[in-house]
Amino acid sequence: MTDDRHERIRQRAHEIWEQAGRPEGAHLEHWDQATAEIDAAGKPKAKSPKKAAAAKVEKSKVAAKAEKPAKPAKAKATKPKTKG
Repeated sequence: MTDDRHERIRQRAHEIWEQAGRPEGAHLEHWDQATAEIDAAGKPKAKSPKKAAAAKVEKSKVAAKAEKPAKPAKAKATKPKTKG
């Protein structure tokens, strides 16, 4: 455990202990809760399955659009100009 992480856990466990009314004998529970909070705060949040799937679909749409060749421009049919 790094010193910084250990210190953050110690401080958070102390805060939890004070918020709980400074009970005796609950230090392990407070330490475990503080550890869980500190570790969760350090991890990036995972995308929900729905958001991950939506991002994957959007990415594939963008890729398909990039691979699709451009349509050639259509020539306009024009009538010949008549003098008269």
